This record gives sequence, structure tokens and C-alpha cells, in this order.
Amino acid sequence: MAKSAILYRMVTDEHICPFGLKSKDLLQRNGFTVDDRHLSSRQETDAFKAKHDVTTTPQTFIDEQRIGGYDDLRGYFELPKAGQHGTSYTPVLAIVAVTILLSCGFSYANNSGLFSMQNLMLFVALSMAVLAIQKLQDLYSFSNSFITYDLLAMKVVPYAYVYPFLEAFVAVGMIANLTAYIVAPISLFIGTIGAISVFKAVYIDKRELKCACVGGDSNVPLGFISLTENLFMIGAGCWMLLR
Repeated sequence: MAKSAILYRMVTDEHICPFGLKSKDLLQRNGFTVDDRHLSSRQETDAFKAKHDVTTTPQTFIDEQRIGGYDDLRGYFELPKAGQHGTSYTPVLAIVAVTILLSCGFSYANNSGLFSMQNLMLFVALSMAVLAIQKLQDLYSFSNSFITYDLLAMKVVPYAYVYPFLEAFVAVGMIANLTAYIVAPISLFIGTIGAISVFKAVYIDKRELKCACVGGDSNVPLGFISLTENLFMIGAGCWMLLR
């Protein structure tokens, strides 16, 4: 027998409920024919909520029984709750993966070696650039997280607002091949302070903190990844001076 479901979701000129679309997609992927019923105004939506004694839409009905909203529907299909929960390295891994591919792409286009020091430095520069963008999206949130573990920012709070700009400058300077005497000292400065701060907070004080490396609102735990980022900055600074 064909499986069928009734879905009530809000669709107006001003708003299309994203969870309604996801509910419809989930039902269809599980072999259901969907009777897609639109709630086309705020008044119609409020009346539906009052009638069925619910506080949110969408609402799915299967075999004349109300299943509930999108999360309830996922539970019905024995799927985990949607979205990111708890700490996760996903944002950092995504940045690293994309910047590795970008650096390899640039090297391939320029007929340079994929496993060369030049390609490694390009990866470091691109990673720093993307991480700086993540921080600059919301400097206020970044600073709130950064000052809880960075030793310099604890004492000089404005440094937390300057740090992403310094990181971005180093990234651009490395890509533009600016003189090492301008770029390298900044890379060494912010990298060294960052490495010492992370090492103290995580491995000496044993504090469980969120890393501000991908922005202040991330759930990336402070630890090895953050330390590695700073060690790359130190290594890049040393390489620029030695070269």
C-alpha cells in the first residue's frame, strides 16, 4: 500500500517555513505521498495552532495521528536531532579541507609542485585568511571568547579586536610575497603569544574552553587544533625570515 501523510506548513508571500520544506523532503525520501497543505496567512496559521493545540508549524499527520514538527518527524523515522550539538571540529575541518584543495589547485594551475614548501606556505596563508574572515564576521563575539584565554588580550582587551586584522594582514602579505621583515614579525608575534596562551589554558590550567579560532559563536573546543594554528604561524614566520 502507498504510504501517505498530510503536512501543514506556512507558505505566505513574506515567509516560507524552511522546516516545512525539510519535512516534505524527508517524507518523500521515505516513500510517502504528501498532501501538502499551505497555511497562507498568519491568521490561518494561528487558527490551525489553536485547533490542534500546538505552538509551532509545520505539523505532520500520518494515519490520522499527529506526528509533530520537523524534529518529531525525524524521531518518527529514528533519525538523530538535526543540527550541530555540543563541541565539534567540523568548522575547522571544513576550512582545512577547502584551503588544502585551493592551495593544490593554485599549484596545479601554476605548474608548481603539490608537495613543495611553496604550496605548504600557500595553504597556511589561505587558512589564515579564511580564519580571519570567520573572526571578522562578529568581532564582538570573537573578543568575548578570545579574552578568556589569550594572555595578552586578558591584559590589553583592544588586542582582541586587532588580532583578526593582523592575521588577515599576514595572510595577504604571504600571498602577495611582501618583504619578510614586515610580515614575518607579526606572524611570529601573534603565533607565539597564541601558542603559549593555548598551551597554558589547556595543558597546564586544564581549562575546558571554546576556541575563538573560527569565530566567537563556534563550538570548537580549545586544544590541539588551536595550538597547531599558532605553530603554523610561527613556522611561517621563521620560514619567511630564513628564505
